[in-house]
Amino acid sequence: MSTKQKADLKVIIMGDYNVGKTSLICRYIENKFKPQEPTVGAAFFLKQWGPYNVAVWDTAGDEKYAGLSQFYCRSAGAAILAFDINEPKSFESLWARFTPMLGSANDDCLRVVVATKMDLIADEKREISVEEGRRLAREMNEHLDLSKAKGDPYFETSSKSGQGVEEVFEYIFQHCLPLSAEQRKKQDKARRDTIDLLEDSGEHSPGKKCGC
Repeated sequence: MSTKQKADLKVIIMGDYNVGKTSLICRYIENKFKPQEPTVGAAFFLKQWGPYNVAVWDTAGDEKYAGLSQFYCRSAGAAILAFDINEPKSFESLWARFTPMLGSANDDCLRVVVATKMDLIADEKREISVEEGRRLAREMNEHLDLSKAKGDPYFETSSKSGQGVEEVFEYIFQHCLPLSAEQRKKQDKARRDTIDLLEDSGEHSPGKKCGC
């Protein structure tokens, strides 16, 4: 896929430093867990969803890059707001720091709240409940009709195990770029074939930039 192609959807992922944003993207695109170095500025990924081209922008969580992150929010049709389930302050930052940056995103920008690193926490030790996560997601999307996708735009994930990762992107794409039954069937087949190819060859597909 050429980087010069116009994207049908721009997705931006935001959240505090070291919450696992890049690992989340790489788990989805390559179906593998790869611990990543912190993103400097922003990183760009490409994804094909049926007939659509999707651009995914991974932004740095460090406060010194706040100006750049706000710049990359321009024209975003969806935003993943990620927090580390083990760090309550990263949850608080979503509303305090990152939501204001989405002022330059599209008016109908979908905002998906995502808890990361679920493999590192026991239920009895969690400080952010499922209901708190869902409530924040609903509040952030009061401007939208969410009937195109099922459930609240809140997910709990682990990039290490793969828990919930695919569901995050499926939710976004079904809301923003819904496929017909025939397109969906082709998409599912293409995804299965891609995963089989990667597993057999040990190589990455062209255009995927995880690990860069």
